[in-house]
Amino acid sequence: MAADLKPGDELPELRVTPDAGLTRRYAEASGDMNPIHIDEDFAKQVGLPGCILHGLWSMAQVARAQAQVADGDPRALKRLAVQFRGMGFPEQEIVVSSKVTGVDGDRITTETIAVQGDRAIIKNATAELELV
Repeated sequence: MAADLKPGDELPELRVTPDAGLTRRYAEASGDMNPIHIDEDFAKQVGLPGCILHGLWSMAQVARAQAQVADGDPRALKRLAVQFRGMGFPEQEIVVSSKVTGVDGDRITTETIAVQGDRAIIKNATAELELV
């Protein structure tokens, strides 16, 4: 499969809209009960417009987008590094876009960005995948 890809190729976009209850479910599953993720009033008291998404959930969407090129197999993802650049919010679509930056045998490297509206929430993400 890596042989079909070349630097500059774009991977399929991942579009996901987190629902209003996602931050509470993710907080319970991850153990990260920070009130900025689950308490609307608290989030507003500290200057946020409302509850914000967990950064690691957003990072997981970047990983999910990479795995799409390997038929959804997360084991293909060998390395992932991201820079968190902005807050994400429930009920707003996130678009994850990736471009191939290198191909070496069965391995590809990608550069990825995740945006919500006109704001980047993750930038300069790099991944390495093994496609066999």
